[in-house]
Amino acid sequence: MESQNLADFPRPVHHRIPNFKGSYLACQNIRDLEVFARTQELKVDPDKPLEGVRLLALQSKKTLLVPTPRLRTGLFNKITPPPGATKDILRKCATSQGVRNYSTPVGLDSKVLVDLVVVGSVAVSEKGWRIGKGEGYADLEYAMMVSMGAVSQGTPVVTIVHDCQVVDIPEALLEDHDLTVDYILTPTRVITTGCERPKPAGIAWSKISCEMLGKMPILRSLRHQEEQAGKDVTLRDGPRSPPGATRSPRDLAPPELGSVPLSSVQIGNLPRDARVSELKRALSALGVAPSRLTWQGPQHGAFLHYRDPAEAQQAIACLQGFRLGANTVRVVLARQQRASDLVGSHTAEPLPDHQPAIAGP
Repeated sequence: MESQNLADFPRPVHHRIPNFKGSYLACQNIRDLEVFARTQELKVDPDKPLEGVRLLALQSKKTLLVPTPRLRTGLFNKITPPPGATKDILRKCATSQGVRNYSTPVGLDSKVLVDLVVVGSVAVSEKGWRIGKGEGYADLEYAMMVSMGAVSQGTPVVTIVHDCQVVDIPEALLEDHDLTVDYILTPTRVITTGCERPKPAGIAWSKISCEMLGKMPILRSLRHQEEQAGKDVTLRDGPRSPPGATRSPRDLAPPELGSVPLSSVQIGNLPRDARVSELKRALSALGVAPSRLTWQGPQHGAFLHYRDPAEAQQAIACLQGFRLGANTVRVVLARQQRASDLVGSHTAEPLPDHQPAIAGP
């Protein structure tokens, strides 16, 4: 694409979904699809060549969801233009900068029902077989949406590419977790693939590494939910302690008696019958076990004490939308307060080993 000057900014095109000359023209073809006309809510990847589809979605007043980069802070952001947004503002909202500036995160507990999925591709065949950057994010995003109940096998998938990206792809390259597409839009063609190969039916945990799980709080939350539902969530490289689990004795030192440190997280809205052992198991499964836990049973809450603010922020991101029993818990960074304010609290002593300790009555 670069040698024939088909690639557009940003260049070089290596290690990304390539942008191409005529991408906006290809995006306009989505208006010819009946599935787009009846779509109310769609998920569009943040790739540059899909910018035109994001703009059309906003102009058509459809709900636009965009995945967060590398799924580090969640799954979706909802793009929310300011009231009375002009065409120029909508254009900004459709760009990568606009996705950052005009979006709000969508939690796991949000009732998301995606009518249409639009993904970028490096190459695609007329049979609907797709190759991405090779990192598997589009496949994983779709599988996560299946697990959330946001999409089904009947949810159409569209990709937008240059004509030269439509090539023959050997079926031997495909795996069960690979996402296929139903429509291919190019600057000159609208291709209906008629692909009958099943799309991912959910997250293939045996393909997920511990390293990947450690980097994606949203993935840890989904794993916990599926584990509670009795599903096999064994990872590719087997069970191991969560990232950051090894602690030194200094790390396990108790918090200062005078205050709740800024590296503490406050959890609220726990079920009335919640037991500290349930919370301990859930936090361990999610990979956010604190060094200490202050249990506030009468207040239906708890304080989670971490060794530094970065760990606390990671725990907050991971616990967004987390449910214990029938309740969605509230999670915030704890404000600094005197220990005497923690009425009805019990703070456990750290365990003598170097593993994350969560204790309570």
